[in-house]
Amino acid sequence: MTATNAAITHGLFHLAIKTADLGRTRAFWTGVIGLREIARPDFGYPGAWLACGQPGGQAIIHVYAGGPALGPGGQVPHGSGAIDHVSLACSGYHAYVARFRAAGLDWREFLVPGTTLWQLFVYDPSGVQLELTFEGAVEDGAPPDMSAARVYRAGSSFDPLAYPALTPPPRSGDSHDATP
Repeated sequence: MTATNAAITHGLFHLAIKTADLGRTRAFWTGVIGLREIARPDFGYPGAWLACGQPGGQAIIHVYAGGPALGPGGQVPHGSGAIDHVSLACSGYHAYVARFRAAGLDWREFLVPGTTLWQLFVYDPSGVQLELTFEGAVEDGAPPDMSAARVYRAGSSFDPLAYPALTPPPRSGDSHDATP
């Protein structure tokens, strides 16, 4: 294998999110999305590493707060910038809809044309738009609601600033952050 052929992309390693509210961001990703918090190195500033729920699940979301999260002007940026959304492969479509309802979150639904893929769109507390993608052929229940009030339209977001307070679930002893 030549040096040129040795360069291989294997997949998304992690996504880093800057937040002004570590507790609410942690609550969303663990309580609503279902990731689990894992040990995080002490970088000297608050944050969290969140992994897929299965044993050995990789830390796919890194959250940081405090000084390193501040942008120009001393404010934490909000939204996704040039990134439109982050897509996660999921199962349990209707369980996620139930979680969104229970948390008071707004969301959108979509059927990918010409495929069996179902999608849910929701925002995290830092304004990052998520796309949860499901293999509809193995999901139970009704397909996505494509009514005008619920359907996802690319380039036309719904208001992520109308965000409910979320209560963080109990933590597993990680003392690497100073924010609840």
